[in-house]
Amino acid sequence: MQGGDDLILYQFNKKIAKHYFCRRCGVHPFRNPRSDPDAYAVNVRCLDDFDLESAKYEVNLFDGRNWEAAQEARLRANSQRS
Repeated sequence: MQGGDDLILYQFNKKIAKHYFCRRCGVHPFRNPRSDPDAYAVNVRCLDDFDLESAKYEVNLFDGRNWEAAQEARLRANSQRS
């Protein structure tokens, strides 16, 4: 990975999730979420080969104020699909 030295780690609350920011410009390129600590969420705007105008993608709205309830609902929905 290039630019790793320019990243700053930010954690809050339970210190499980890891949010990385660029120390030069402040952009949030990716995170390691508390809801799935083995995964990474990537800001596609930081990828050289992703075009938001032409790509097909799904937008999921999220209510961060009610994170615990949203996470519980997501886990229930995923278990019902299995």
